[in-house]
Amino acid sequence: GVKQLVVGVNKMDSTEPPYSEPRFEEIKKEVSSYIKKIGYNPAAVAFVPISGWHGDNMLEASSKMPWFKGWNVERKEGKAEGKTLIDALDAILPPSRPTDKPLRLPL
Repeated sequence: GVKQLVVGVNKMDSTEPPYSEPRFEEIKKEVSSYIKKIGYNPAAVAFVPISGWHGDNMLEASSKMPWFKGWNVERKEGKAEGKTLIDALDAILPPSRPTDKPLRLPL
């Protein structure tokens, strides 16, 4: 199953007013309650406000959202933090591969 999540809150340029912190926090709260119901720990999920159309917070931190101080995740393997979507994707830990065990192939 899926062990790690990153939530990109897109279309922040279309909120009223544009790049609205209250709207981001509202979406974050709603999605957090949903992912908690399905068995994830919201503290282990990075929420990043982005605008794919303008590239805000995708690769570089956006000056249009000065209220966003960055995301933090807490998990068994340790803490991670960053400001952009690419930082959140880079913080995903690759699964461990059982290379010391025999190779199994389906027939």
